[in-house]
Amino acid sequence: MKYLLDTHAWIWWNMVPEKLSQRVMELISNTKLYNEILLSAISPWEFSKLLEKKRVRISCDPEAWIDSALDMPKLRLVALSPVLAYRSTVLPQPFHNDPADQIIVATAREENATILTKDERILNYKNARSLW
Repeated sequence: MKYLLDTHAWIWWNMVPEKLSQRVMELISNTKLYNEILLSAISPWEFSKLLEKKRVRISCDPEAWIDSALDMPKLRLVALSPVLAYRSTVLPQPFHNDPADQIIVATAREENATILTKDERILNYKNARSLW
C-alpha cells in the first residue's frame, strides 16, 4: 500500500504531529503498514510559500528544515513530470481549481496511492482515495 502526504500532513508530522488524526499518526508511525510514503514535489514549494507569507514559522534554516523533513522512512519525493503536470489540469470534474491540490490529487492517482489529508475538498472527491 502507498500513501501520499498532503502538504499539511507532511508539515504537521514534522512540526506538530499531535495535529494529525490518530489514524494517520498510527499509520505513519508503523512502517509495516505501507510500502511507501509519497510526497509531491509541490509540497516543499507550498511549505516555502507558507514561510514567505509568514503563515508558518521555524527557528532554523529553511533548507535544513526541508532536508530534515524529507528524511522519513520509506519516503519518496515524486517529481512533477510534464505528463503529471498535464494530468493535474484534466482531473475528472467536479474538483476545485487550487493548482497544488490538483497536482497532489493527480500524483496520487498516477501512483495509485491514498492521500493522507484533512482537506474536506479532497476527502469528498470521488476520483481519488483519501483518509484522515
